[in-house]
Amino acid sequence: LAVVEELRRLLASPAPDPPLQVDAALRPEGRNGPLVRTLGSYAAYYRRWSSPWEAQALLRAIPVAGDADLGAAFVSTVDPYRYPAELPAAAETEIRRLKARVDAERLPRGADPATHTKLGRGGLADVEWTVQLLQLRHGARVPQLRTTRTVAALAGARDAGLLAPDDMAALEAAWRMATRARNAVVLVRGRPSDQLPRHGRDLLGVMRVVGYPPGRDPGEFLDDYRRATRRARRVVERVFYG
Repeated sequence: LAVVEELRRLLASPAPDPPLQVDAALRPEGRNGPLVRTLGSYAAYYRRWSSPWEAQALLRAIPVAGDADLGAAFVSTVDPYRYPAELPAAAETEIRRLKARVDAERLPRGADPATHTKLGRGGLADVEWTVQLLQLRHGARVPQLRTTRTVAALAGARDAGLLAPDDMAALEAAWRMATRARNAVVLVRGRPSDQLPRHGRDLLGVMRVVGYPPGRDPGEFLDDYRRATRRARRVVERVFYG
């Protein structure tokens, strides 16, 4: 526990680069649960009490440090939950309900839903939740979906016939553009932000980092962004919400 707390403190400490916030609230039992637990305790929790959103969160689980054998054992433990043999209809309904709640409640006050890279229409969350629903539905039978990478999962869904090629291309284009734009905002402003600038020097800086040449109209960049995310949102409404 002391090691984990120290790691979180160091990652969040002031530094030349923006601090990294470790969100530990996704652990079993959230903020009320232990920060560190045994492998057996994890297995018991997921077997008896886990919710659909927790299986969805496990789709991103991948060992990054520590004992390799323990990491592999954890992955083997959680695979049956994140890639279930069958996704119950109630679980799918709950995931859609949570996404609708995120859409309605999580967008920051004053944010523009057309240009918010994470929670805006056709942004990162839209694409990722759509991919994750396909992984939960079909991951047990489609090996290409058993990946923590969004673009790789999109390609796997297309190759398996779960996404039409045009739909896959629209989702990938929006995800890549939103990712590049979001990273550019951090580089230009020096702090994490999900909202594209509306005008001024920050918008020009984001354009340059994304790859637009000098002298281009900032409105062209915003139009390109909105066009890509609108196309993705249409796919999300069909594939995710049905």
